[in-house]
Amino acid sequence: MKDKIERWFKNFQERLCLALEECDGGATFQEDLWERPGGGGGAARVIQNGNVFEKGGVNFSAVEGVLPEKAAQALLLPDNNFFATGVSVVLHPRNPHVPITHMNVRYFEAGNGEAWFGGGIDLTPIYVQKDQVQFFHRALKNTCDRFQENYYADFKKWADDYFFIPHRGETRGVGGIFFDRLTPTPVISLEERFAFVQAVADTFAPTYTSIVDQNRDKEFSEQEKEWQLIRRGRYVEFNLVNDRGTKFGLETHGRTESILMSLPPLASWHYNHAPAEGTPEADALLCFQKGIDWLQEE
Repeated sequence: MKDKIERWFKNFQERLCLALEECDGGATFQEDLWERPGGGGGAARVIQNGNVFEKGGVNFSAVEGVLPEKAAQALLLPDNNFFATGVSVVLHPRNPHVPITHMNVRYFEAGNGEAWFGGGIDLTPIYVQKDQVQFFHRALKNTCDRFQENYYADFKKWADDYFFIPHRGETRGVGGIFFDRLTPTPVISLEERFAFVQAVADTFAPTYTSIVDQNRDKEFSEQEKEWQLIRRGRYVEFNLVNDRGTKFGLETHGRTESILMSLPPLASWHYNHAPAEGTPEADALLCFQKGIDWLQEE
């Protein structure tokens, strides 16, 4: 199925870039084609200095070859040959009231024929609007429920555990869903796994752009902008220290510019910074914890 999957991911990149350009209403994506020395390549698409998006990327890749021994061992693969394709998205908005977001969908096929999907969508608001977070999680649950009743609960917990900054004791944002190594089973085919991944991908644009449109024109202060830069710093810490995808890409000699596309253009680190109790910033920190049931009615 790898040719079919690769074609769909490439088409998804095209459709998503158009949707995000329409949402931004100003900037357009610039494409940078690249080739991997070991086999395959991809297309990095970056948007910068737009009406909404200060920096963002929608990257497609389809690569193959031989994994370094360390990477093969980390994936528990008996065969170092591999094929991998997917789309990865990170968007850093200009306005601190518009959340950062990340999503990716990916397919991996080992030389011994073992194959699986991974991916997910998560949201990193700077200031937390609980009704919008609930809308976001409801959209993800609706997609998950079309396939397996346990998907949302399982993948929501996986996101809480994965997008966690251990040295800070906080989550990167308000979570979402995350899944990896979804292989076929006696009752779920690879084609059914692919249908789920397609549905997750297609959930992203309408859900996220709806949240963007609710916040894009809100006024903001210098203090709110500074809090955005501090939270972006947390985003950087997670991606460089904890993110397995970043580590895998660098260890397999991936394209550095594409791997580090997830980093914001500007971020801040203040020594021993702690927002005052009762402020919107302190309220936001209370939301960056594992296990919050965002769908529970108040």
